[in-house]
Formats: sequence, structure tokens, C-alpha cells
Amino acid sequence: MNFKDFINTKYVKKTLPDKALIKSLLETAESDILFLKKIVLDNNSARKVMTNYYDVLRSVLEAIASKFGYKIYSHEIFAQFLKHINEHFIAEKFDRFRKIRNNINYYGKNISILEAKELVPEITRIIEILKKKYLSD
Repeated sequence: MNFKDFINTKYVKKTLPDKALIKSLLETAESDILFLKKIVLDNNSARKVMTNYYDVLRSVLEAIASKFGYKIYSHEIFAQFLKHINEHFIAEKFDRFRKIRNNINYYGKNISILEAKELVPEITRIIEILKKKYLSD
């Protein structure tokens, strides 16, 4: 299924762009990144840092979706949304991050410091690319 197949289902609703929501999501994302940058990556923090960076990315995607007039209720559908706006490479990356986050949150998997040190800058880069391309006014 592609993104259009999910519109007007329980997973995606067509809405009007919500400027207040977009602003709030971006402010929260910025604040969260400032906080996360202060955390030292170690065996105890790698898991939570990774999942929190993923949450920031998802918030930015939620803001972009709102700008396009969509409310998305499923993490998995965000990858379809990214493909819908021709961000195929980022869609693949996001889906990878989503699976890592799900393994951590739902299956008790761990993540190494080395893997977190690789993924965090990658997520941060994608966040900046998306913000610049879709949320700069």
C-alpha cells in the first residue's frame, strides 16, 4: 500500500495545516535536542538516547505532515508519507530507525554505544535536512 491508500483510514486523516501545532512540535523538538546533546553516551544511556532522538525525528515528521494537511497516527505510515513527498532515501532510513526503536521498546533489545554514536548524528542530519527543506519559512 502507498500513502494515498491510508488517507481517511484510522491511520491518516486529511486536515488543515495547523501552524500552532507545527510551531509547538518544532519548539519541543529543538528543546529536546538541546537536552539530548548534554547526555553522555554510555552503556546506560545509549538505548534511551537513541529512542529519544527517534522521537524528535518523528515529531519533525508530524510537523511536516501537518504542513501538508495530514495527521498520521502510525509510526509505520511516516515512511510511506516520506515516499509520498519523494523522500525515498530518508524513508528507508526512518524505517530502519523505527525498527531499532521498536526492538528497544517492545522486545528489550539493547543498542551498543558504537551503534548509537553512528545513528545519532545520522538522525540529527536528517532532522536538519527535513526542517530546512519543509519547515523553513
